[in-house]
Amino acid sequence: MQRIEAEIKEKCRKLLQDGTVDRVIGWTGGLFDYDTAPQVFTAETLDNMVYTEYCGANLSKYLAAETKKDGRILALLKPCDTYSFNQLLLENRIRREHVYVLGVPCGGMKDENGQLLKCSTCKGNEWKAADDTVAADLKVPEAGDRFELIDRLNAMTSAERFSFWREELSKCIRCNACRNVCPACTCIKCVFDNAASGVASKANTDTFEENMFHIIRAFHVAGRCTDCGECSRVCPQGIPLHLLNRKFIKEINELYGEYQAGEAADSRPPLADFTKEDAEPGVVYERGGHA
Repeated sequence: MQRIEAEIKEKCRKLLQDGTVDRVIGWTGGLFDYDTAPQVFTAETLDNMVYTEYCGANLSKYLAAETKKDGRILALLKPCDTYSFNQLLLENRIRREHVYVLGVPCGGMKDENGQLLKCSTCKGNEWKAADDTVAADLKVPEAGDRFELIDRLNAMTSAERFSFWREELSKCIRCNACRNVCPACTCIKCVFDNAASGVASKANTDTFEENMFHIIRAFHVAGRCTDCGECSRVCPQGIPLHLLNRKFIKEINELYGEYQAGEAADSRPPLADFTKEDAEPGVVYERGGHA
C-alpha cells in the first residue's frame, strides 16, 4: 500500500501544481493505524495524507458541500464509493464540473478489529466514475450473499423479527452518526432537526421514537441506497443498520427488477419511475415479510 499511497500523492501533487485542482479530499492518519479520517488537503498539507487498508470512509458524501465552494476539488474514490458519487450526481447534489475524481484501488478495507467490515459483499474493482485512476493489481474480497441475513430474518415470525429489531434499536443513542455519514441523506434540513416537528430531541424518549427514527430513514433512502455500509461502519453501538436498507433493496429487486443504485449517473430509480409492469399496491401488501 505504500507504493500506491506514493503514486496517489504524486498524481495529486501534479494536479495541484498545474492548477487543475485547488484542494484534495482524502484521509489523514490518527493516533492508531486504524484511526483514519476524511480531511481536505492543500499542496502545503498533502504530505499528511495517507492511504492504507483502514481508509474505509466513503468520501462522496462530503462532495455535496465541497463542490458548492469556489475552485475544483480532487476526490479520492474507491470503486464502491463511485456508486454513491453517481447517485449524488443523479440527484443533483454534486456540481460535476467542480470535482476531479481520482479512482484509487482497493483490496478490502479493515476496521479497528482487522475485519473486512463492509467488504464482505464487495461490488468489484470497477470504478463507475473517474477522471483518472491509480491502477493496482489488488485482489478484491470474495463476495458473499448479501441477502443471506435478510432471508434469515424473513424466515422468522413477525414477533421474532420485532424482537430482533427492538433489541438492536434499543441500543441507539441518537448520535446521528448514521444519518450524517449516509450519502443518501443530503437534505438541507432534516425533519429530525426541525424543532417544530416534535421529534427533534437528540435522545430517544420512548421505544416508539427509537423505531421511528431508523424506519423513516430507511424509507427515505429506499431505492437510492447504494449499500455502501457506512451507516453500520460508524455506529458506535454496533447496530446492523445496513440490514434495514438491504431489506428494501431485496424487495425492490423482486418487485420491480434488479437495480443497483449508483451504477450509472443517468439511471431511473424504480421508485422514481413508472412502468405498466409495476407491482400493484395490493401485491406489495400481501407479500408480508416485513423487516
